[in-house]
Amino acid sequence: MKSRLRFSVVALLSVLCLPALAGEAPASKSAAPAKGPPAAWPKGTYAALDKLPDWGGVWVLSRGRPAPGAAAPEQPRLKGDYLARYQTWQKDVRDNNGVVRKDVSNCMPPGMPNMMGTGQYPMEFLFTPGRVTTLHEAWMQTRSIFTDGRGHPEDLELGVFGHSIGHWEGATLVVDTIGIKPITELGAGMKHSDKLHVTERIHLAADDAESLVVEMTMEDAEALEAPYHRTLTFKRQRDWNLMEFVCAENDRNPVDASGHTQFK
Repeated sequence: MKSRLRFSVVALLSVLCLPALAGEAPASKSAAPAKGPPAAWPKGTYAALDKLPDWGGVWVLSRGRPAPGAAAPEQPRLKGDYLARYQTWQKDVRDNNGVVRKDVSNCMPPGMPNMMGTGQYPMEFLFTPGRVTTLHEAWMQTRSIFTDGRGHPEDLELGVFGHSIGHWEGATLVVDTIGIKPITELGAGMKHSDKLHVTERIHLAADDAESLVVEMTMEDAEALEAPYHRTLTFKRQRDWNLMEFVCAENDRNPVDASGHTQFK
């Protein structure tokens, strides 16, 4: 009897919860209105991607030697406390026979701006509506560049990769990045402030469709005497795939007698 009563109550609730037969069926929770920027609502906006340049494959940094007589690559011109800290770091390295003392984990990824030029580790570009995503084999870093017309948020929270917005000028992707944590570096031992502003112009080389050029300008009124420019060139590999880079598999930091983790 109790089971029949329980069944009757469940049946009654089921009937009460059904939409009225004469009314409209309730809208599906998964159905979203087609509004907002393409990065958030990509359905129906993929056709425009065919008009973008071909950056398929993965890209490997070229590290050719400078031509004889060529000027030395530009270096960041630090100032004030940032210069003093760098000079102290240089002395520490010399005094420790070239061993670099770290204040972060061995598995800390380089983040911006150095993630764009990490040696032998390739990167890949993914084009989706309203967004360009960069995938980096080194530390398996991922960077989102929003191209849907949005600006930087007013309540921006600092991050290792910063916040990037971009737009296309013909076949060149122009990227504006701010909000980069000072924990990252401009170069080995070269710190920056949270005001670092990075502008990139990314395009295929004019004379070689298998080469990609990244022109970077870094500005920081607190840390730099003048804007710092860096140009990176990459070669395409069509049949390569990015490999796993799980740093935590081998993140071994020594511990001293007091139990404190040592970073080397």
